[in-house]
Amino acid sequence: MTTPLRDRITRLIAALAIASAIALPRTAAAEDTQLDKMRAKVVAFVGNMMEKQGGSRIVYKVDADGLREAMVTDLRDDVYKNLKESRIAFSAHKVSNGSVELTIADAKSRDQLVRKLTTDAAPPRSLKTTDGGDGLLRLAPTDAAFAGQLHDLVEESIAMIEQRLKDIGVKLASVQPDGADRIRIFLPGVMEPERVTAVFAKKVRVSFRSIDVSMPPEQAQLGTPPAGTEVLFGFKDQRPYLVAKESALEGDDIIYAGPGFAPGTKEPIASFRFNGRGARRFAHITEENVGKPFAIVLDDKVVSAPVIREPITGGSGQISGNFTLEEANSVAMLLRAGALPGHLGLVEQQVVQPAAKP
Repeated sequence: MTTPLRDRITRLIAALAIASAIALPRTAAAEDTQLDKMRAKVVAFVGNMMEKQGGSRIVYKVDADGLREAMVTDLRDDVYKNLKESRIAFSAHKVSNGSVELTIADAKSRDQLVRKLTTDAAPPRSLKTTDGGDGLLRLAPTDAAFAGQLHDLVEESIAMIEQRLKDIGVKLASVQPDGADRIRIFLPGVMEPERVTAVFAKKVRVSFRSIDVSMPPEQAQLGTPPAGTEVLFGFKDQRPYLVAKESALEGDDIIYAGPGFAPGTKEPIASFRFNGRGARRFAHITEENVGKPFAIVLDDKVVSAPVIREPITGGSGQISGNFTLEEANSVAMLLRAGALPGHLGLVEQQVVQPAAKP
C-alpha cells in the first residue's frame, strides 16, 4: 500500500525527469541549488526505502573520452566551415593529439578565424590556441569548457536514465551524479539489477530513413519487400511502414531534444535540434525529398513518418504522433540517448539486502 509521502516523492522524481528534459543545459547557480535540494529529498527517502526493502545499487561512468573526441570533431567541422565562408587560405587541416591543427600563412587571417570561433560564435566558445610557428595553429577546447560539457553530459544522461527507468515500470529510483563523470542509481525493492542494466547495454540508434511507396507495407509483410527495404512498425500504433534499410541521416548530430507543445493545437510533441553539421545535412536531405514521406526511427520503431513539405534549413524539427506528454518526453529522451557522445559504462552493480530487524 502506498503512502502520501511515497506518492509525493514518486511525483517529484517524474517532475525531475520532465524538467530536466525540457530545460536547456543549466548554467544558473540558483537552479543548481534548487535541483540539489530536490535531489537531497529523493536521496533521503530512497535511502530509507533501501534500508527497509533492500534493492539494487548501480554505478555508471559516462564516456568522457568520447565527449572530448566529439568536442574536437565539432570544432574541426566549425573550423572548416568558417575557413570556407571567410575564404581564408589554409593547408594541413586535421585532428591531432586532441587538437585541431592547420596552417594559415597570414597572421591577420589566423586572428580572424580565432575571433569567429570564439567571440563571434553562438554561444561563445572557449578555446585554447597555440602558435606552432610558420603559420601552424593549434586549437582545442579549454579544460573549463570540457568540464562544463562533462557536467551537462552527466545531467542529460541522468534525465535519460530516469525516463527509461519509468518506461520499463521502475517508478521509484534515485539517480544522482557521483563525482565528475559517474552516475549512481539506487533502486528500492529491485533485487535483479541485470533487468535494468540490460536496458542500457545497447545504445539507442536514431535514424532518418526514406519510405518506399512502391508497395503497400501490408503486401511487403506477406511477400518479399523490395531490395534494400524492410517493414518496421509504429512506436505507438504498431502500423507497418516499408522503409529503406540504409539511413539517410543518423541522429548523432542532435544536440538537444525535449518535450513540448505544438503551436496552435497544443498537441504534445518531441522537439529536436541539430548541431551545425547535422543542420546542413538535414537541410540537404529535406531539400532533395520535398513531397516525399520520411521516417524517423528509434532503433526499430517508427516514431513519425511526415511528408516533407519544404526544405528544413533551420536545423530543428518536431515529432508528433498523437502523443501524451509522457510519451513525448520518452521519445525526446530516446532521441537524446541516441546522440549522447560515447556510451554509459557499467562500473558496478550489486544487490543490497534490507537491514536486519532488531
